[in-house]
Amino acid sequence: MTKVAIIGVGLMGGSLALCFKGKPGIRVAGFDINPLELEKALKRGVIDDACASLEDAAQDADFVFLCVPVGYLRHYVDRLLQLPLKTGCIVSDVGSTKASIAEYAAARVKPGVHFIGGHPMAGSERSGVEVAASHLYENAFYVLTPDDSTPQEAYDKLVELLRYTKAQIVRVDAKHHDEIVGAISHLPHVIAVALVNQIARYNERDGLYESLAAGGFRDITRIASGHPDMWRDILLNNRHVLLPLLRDWSAEMDKFAKLLEAGDGEGIYKEFEQAGAFRSKLPERRKGVITALYDVYVDVPDHPGIIGQIASLLGDHRINLSNIQIIESRADVPGVLRLSFRNENDMDAAIELLGRHRYEVKL
Repeated sequence: MTKVAIIGVGLMGGSLALCFKGKPGIRVAGFDINPLELEKALKRGVIDDACASLEDAAQDADFVFLCVPVGYLRHYVDRLLQLPLKTGCIVSDVGSTKASIAEYAAARVKPGVHFIGGHPMAGSERSGVEVAASHLYENAFYVLTPDDSTPQEAYDKLVELLRYTKAQIVRVDAKHHDEIVGAISHLPHVIAVALVNQIARYNERDGLYESLAAGGFRDITRIASGHPDMWRDILLNNRHVLLPLLRDWSAEMDKFAKLLEAGDGEGIYKEFEQAGAFRSKLPERRKGVITALYDVYVDVPDHPGIIGQIASLLGDHRINLSNIQIIESRADVPGVLRLSFRNENDMDAAIELLGRHRYEVKL
């Protein structure tokens, strides 16, 4: 029997547990510093065994996944690697920064135990074991960062186990991972926060900023609503990567300022053209490090009962609608509904169904 220990049974850890639970020859043990979260995980059937301590969870474990915030990883690595772990035990994590924890673990790992850093590039804007799902990692990139001392056999064993996630496993050097994720995730989060705070300052003088900053502005800055404590730890942990990125970003903004000062319309056109060409090559239907939106917009006439009709139509076809919002609805102007779904399958089914009923649907 293969024992998999999940340390931290929230969204990420709980979803991993659900991928493994019930599979032939696997038993999943869980530990969480929050007893209520652990109790919920057991009641929901996310784990097989709820452990009262880290020691109990790790005892005789073949795999241990540290699914705790980045700021707590060193603490748990310290505790875990001091335990008499089973020979051949593979320890991994799900943190979004890799180099620092890989270096830290490498200096402390004992013979016969292997640390292989991991970063499943999927998540949700919600948290907690109650929203854990076995399909969270499906079709997402799952990065593994073994070092040169990692035996190929240990790496292959971890890859084989992670196939239950249905993710695409990618082997990347830890420092290279941090450089890329810093650019495509950490930097955009900083930019979004800075932009929202800039507009918030303008709004202190004129409340119309807040009133008009709906729709698109809210969508492009949604990542500014991340958990402050989590992002504090991530950014500080990866600051050596972020500082050069922020200087490059400042240079890009300076370039735009110079184009505007010079009235260089052709230069501005080329910047947008270049950005559009690169963005068009990005995969549309693959999960990335920033959580995708599963939203569609429906143009509807402004008359009584239309929202209920659409909601009922989706419900009758068992399409799970997670949220519905009226973007605009007033006399003589078509209403625009934003329909939000928890996954791509529900979104695609809704688009097809609403199209058949002659609703105009836009992404």
